[in-house]
Amino acid sequence: MKNSYRKSHPFIPYQSLSFTPEESLRKSIEYFQYLQCRRSVRDISARPIQREVIENLIKSASTAPSGAHKQPWTFCVISNREIRKKIREAAEKEEYESYHHRMSEEWLKDLAPLGTDWKKPFLEDAPYLIAVFKRVFELDEHGKKKNNYYVNESVGLACGFLLTAIHQAGLVSLTHTPSPMNFLTKILKRPENERPFLLIPVGYPAEDALVPDIKRKGLNEVGVFYE
Repeated sequence: MKNSYRKSHPFIPYQSLSFTPEESLRKSIEYFQYLQCRRSVRDISARPIQREVIENLIKSASTAPSGAHKQPWTFCVISNREIRKKIREAAEKEEYESYHHRMSEEWLKDLAPLGTDWKKPFLEDAPYLIAVFKRVFELDEHGKKKNNYYVNESVGLACGFLLTAIHQAGLVSLTHTPSPMNFLTKILKRPENERPFLLIPVGYPAEDALVPDIKRKGLNEVGVFYE
């Protein structure tokens, strides 16, 4: 089965990176230490960013694996000031309802250490917003629906790649998920096969940027090894 499939579809040699065990260990430590510095930042500067930088971030995100290689994502990049303002107003409307009527007391208590509220100025302050949409299906040239597979998993992976790429470029970001997010579909006039997944402001940190003094779980809390 495997060999017959390869005979009917083109394959190319995998170009692997070859490291010694010592190099692999060193690189794994360095990469962890590098990502350990990544934080969600809400104090974002209006300092401009080259468009080419953002384009490279999107291309990096699109290297993520996806179900049947369908790549079921669309990254809508918004720099237009008026559109960012509309998005902020719509998001804050939903966030106000969430903080005052939808969220439980337990939820609000869990959010307290982060210092968040319904006001989201970073949606206007950041020079770029990236609205990530998941493509739940495709339409062929005849308008017939074609399936995408493992859409949430695939788009989630791409967003993870995007966040690390943003950090690599010396920029900061925040994963914002106002619920519901249907306003993004309307404001950005997206097609029927797309659903809003995540809203990510991207920029440089403000000079006086602060982040919560919180810690990540340790290895023994998140990893289980079977040997």
